[in-house]
Amino acid sequence: MKIRYLLLHAYGVGGTIRTVFNQAGAMAALGHEVTVVSVVRRRNTPQFGLDSRVRIEALVDQRGGVRPDSLGRRVWRRLRGRMVPRGEFAAGYFTERVERAVIDYVSSLRDGVLVTTRPALNLIAARRAPESVARVAQDHMNLDAYPATVREDIARHYGRFDAVVVLTRSNELAYRELLPRTPVLRIPNAVEPSGEPSRQENPVVVAAGRLVRQKGFDLLVPAFGQAARRHPEWELRIFGSGSQKAALAALIDAQGLGDRVRLMGRTNRLDGELARASIYALSSRFEGLPMVMIEAMGHALPVAAFDCPTGPADVLTHEIDGLLVPPGDVAALAAALDRLMGDRDLRLRLGAEAARTARSYAPEAVMPMWVDLFSRLLDGRPVGDRHETR
Repeated sequence: MKIRYLLLHAYGVGGTIRTVFNQAGAMAALGHEVTVVSVVRRRNTPQFGLDSRVRIEALVDQRGGVRPDSLGRRVWRRLRGRMVPRGEFAAGYFTERVERAVIDYVSSLRDGVLVTTRPALNLIAARRAPESVARVAQDHMNLDAYPATVREDIARHYGRFDAVVVLTRSNELAYRELLPRTPVLRIPNAVEPSGEPSRQENPVVVAAGRLVRQKGFDLLVPAFGQAARRHPEWELRIFGSGSQKAALAALIDAQGLGDRVRLMGRTNRLDGELARASIYALSSRFEGLPMVMIEAMGHALPVAAFDCPTGPADVLTHEIDGLLVPPGDVAALAAALDRLMGDRDLRLRLGAEAARTARSYAPEAVMPMWVDLFSRLLDGRPVGDRHETR
């Protein structure tokens, strides 16, 4: 079968890009014709590995900078709301030139499967991709995280999709309520099996993600600071890059944690860092499906996490394979970290269960769901509405 994945910036960094590359590679390995289409291109090479059997192409080359639009930004901003609503997190990318390129591309398709991967692209595909194409919308975040302007357009246009695929049970229920006549399926992201499990020998807490407000590292630092008073041998390592790096560095200094909290930057060796750690912390204000958390669980790491919308509670069971605390509650997160730091037996018990949970997200458990969905759509068969991984 012919499968096209449409990404905003396939040459960038982010969980959606990595998971789509994994999906594309798995489909190519099964013998399908797979193309990853990047709306914009701002780098020479992708930042993540992509199977050589997958073709990659870009619609708008911005390596030399963003060219001015013919209509001017102010005029196009007034028109743009018809396709890409204000409030879409990546709306700034969609200049006249970029939006027209996406419209022209999806309109030109005649067959195969088109998978779009964020609200802006989903909304354009819903309105402009021909019905001869099997149209699948992915939501890598969650419905409640979007502003009202975006949710209103989702309600208005997503009903045209052949299927909407979400990552978590709670998001599935939200979409089914919003789109009662549209097939909504839960297919989680696949996570490659991890290597060496943690031996619980190093007093290290690890967190990872973009250094942006969503990830809540500004909440994790003081939570760790509170727990660390009773455990002076422990340190926190935060992996990732982003716009909040300077603010987080200032916060670490203000908390007097400069020798115990380290901003590690990006790494291509996170697996090894997870294996050498003893706890994984997730402090997000909201999530889609927390991929790195599942990777950490694969290393038998116990997790202390905010029960934020959505994701952690769809994966973790409190006191079984991790500890969940109320969203944004710094004191509660500190208490969870304190418990884990002070109890190696608890870490070993929760970590062993976490590794079992992580196995249900392995590619061999997840990819058959995608094959079944695509095959049904192309054959004109009914699309089932329940896929389980647990």
